[in-house]
Amino acid sequence: MTTYDSLHRQCRTLESLFDTKLTAYSRMASAIARHSDDVESGGSRERWRDVEGEVEDLLEKLKETNDALLALSNNPKTSPPSQSMSRAIQRHREVYQDYLREFRRTKGNVKQALEQADLLAGVRNDIDAYKSSTADSLLAERGRIDSSHRMTDDILEQAYETRAEFGRQRTTLSSVSTRMATVIETMPGVNNLLSMIKSRRRRDSIVLGTIIAVCLILLLSYLTR
Repeated sequence: MTTYDSLHRQCRTLESLFDTKLTAYSRMASAIARHSDDVESGGSRERWRDVEGEVEDLLEKLKETNDALLALSNNPKTSPPSQSMSRAIQRHREVYQDYLREFRRTKGNVKQALEQADLLAGVRNDIDAYKSSTADSLLAERGRIDSSHRMTDDILEQAYETRAEFGRQRTTLSSVSTRMATVIETMPGVNNLLSMIKSRRRRDSIVLGTIIAVCLILLLSYLTR
């Protein structure tokens, strides 16, 4: 049967191509699972989509070829297939089912690895954002501390300058007092004059106190009558 032979060879060719491509697809799934934190930068996501599309195309062609073989074996217009042909057709169907299961399993693994990669990428972005925010806060806090230090330095500088000014004024007053004492010592009459002024003030205070006392006594005497 020429048609059967053609479909049989086509099935064998597609199975060989599919097996090679599925092996490459499985290796890519393993690589993605091992390096899920570097999927985007390594370009694994794009390569996975390309290879997956090729595998799906081969699987679809293999299904169509198997369906054509099955339709040929059930066609009443053709002679029934021999026992060896029927076993070959059945074997092609079993191989196709095995490939289909393996492809679905591998596709699920790749999808899970990519989802994990997306999750890790999101966590990494959150961590980077937190680090950036923390760094900005620390820099701002450092700026405030530096500003406080500068303000403190300015206040201390003003305090030191004020202290120095007080020292200069104290020195000036001490010098003036010394000169005044020197002047007084060189003029004895000034000391006598100051002593007389103090004595007169004491005498005036005594007289004034006596007068006030007498007035108070007279006032009390008047009030008690």
